[in-house]
Amino acid sequence: MKTASEPSLILKIRILHEDLFAFGPGKAALLDAIARHASISGAGRELGLSYSKTRRLVDEMNLSFRAPLVETSRGGSERGGAGVTEAGRRVLAAFRSLEAKAREAAQEGFRDLAAELKGTGPEVL
Repeated sequence: MKTASEPSLILKIRILHEDLFAFGPGKAALLDAIARHASISGAGRELGLSYSKTRRLVDEMNLSFRAPLVETSRGGSERGGAGVTEAGRRVLAAFRSLEAKAREAAQEGFRDLAAELKGTGPEVL
């Protein structure tokens, strides 16, 4: 674990498409939560989101991609539900891979930059 004085690199990849953030870390977390709960409302509760916000994020994802990432069935708490589609699983896997590659690619440049920060090595005056 890093100490408070150690610099950290935080990358946040967001995919913008037709004036919407089609995908990013929040929507990836939402897909993971939908997969766990088989429910849009359950996923929203886990993430601290209202149902309307959660539903809007699902609709944005489904409108942004060629195939829906989330499928829903009507029926309320007893019969309804939601699930991540095969397309959703592919998009999530591709996004996680992109995040990992971006972190790896950024490490060298980050080390060079971090070495210039105060208190992280010999200072050049």
